Amino acid sequence: MAGSSPLNMKSNFHGRSISLPSRPHPLILKCNEHLETLLKSSNETFSSSLLFHKIDGLRDLIECVENLIQLPLTQEALVHEHQENWVNNLLDGSLRLLDVCSSAKVAVIHTKECTRELQSIIRRRGGGTEVTAEAKKFLTSRKIVRKAISKVLTNLKGNTIGCNRLSTNKDHQSVALINLFQDVEVATLSTFQRILQYISGTTHSKSNSWGSISKLIQPKRVACSLVADESEFSQMDVALESFLFTKTTKLDGVNDLQNHLEKTECCIQDLEEGLEFLFRRLIKIRVSLLNILNN
Repeated sequence: MAGSSPLNMKSNFHGRSISLPSRPHPLILKCNEHLETLLKSSNETFSSSLLFHKIDGLRDLIECVENLIQLPLTQEALVHEHQENWVNNLLDGSLRLLDVCSSAKVAVIHTKECTRELQSIIRRRGGGTEVTAEAKKFLTSRKIVRKAISKVLTNLKGNTIGCNRLSTNKDHQSVALINLFQDVEVATLSTFQRILQYISGTTHSKSNSWGSISKLIQPKRVACSLVADESEFSQMDVALESFLFTKTTKLDGVNDLQNHLEKTECCIQDLEEGLEFLFRRLIKIRVSLLNILNN
């Protein structure tokens, strides 16, 4: 798998020429259908619903690729060309995808633990110094998570995935496989990039945090309309800052914070399930590739 998209990795989504003498295997065509569906939403305005729609699309694509690797024609191509650059790129890409998925999982799990701890203290204490101390701890933790995610995203942007130019003597099925694997890595990394941005709360370019906080201290109806397009993680970060640094009544501040924590927790559960599914599938794909090439 290889390429680039919003990640500055150099590859193109290859056009499939209908003038070639034979059609690719139906499973290759099915994978391409899932790929095209996933890519259709790439330039749409970001929203939480779109992100989870993309995760569902990525699940379908990865499952299809897993089945494709089990086909004799795929295994024969891998064994026959095991010394070609595209096979090495495929192995490197499978590890890269696992690393990025693992980073997203760690960020989600860490945020989930902090969210639950703060909710637990709010339920027990209702307010007071313990809640304030835990909120400060959570806000510090979120800064650490954002810094880690920023590092991962920077590494992705600086990473150029080798795109092997196909020699003319390759058969049609090999060409279709190579093109597909390259495009799948690009689409998968692009989706993981969106997920990481969502978790870090940086899906939109925002003004400074105080500008965001000002939205929350306006009348509720106006505030909702202003922050509705930001991720739940971003809104939770703003709520934490608002609770700690603005002059709201203790009850209003705690209630607003608790409301955002509950919304974020629901998103965390969905994200965790989706990432766990993808991580397990990506492991199976890498193990299958290594088994095929080592036997």
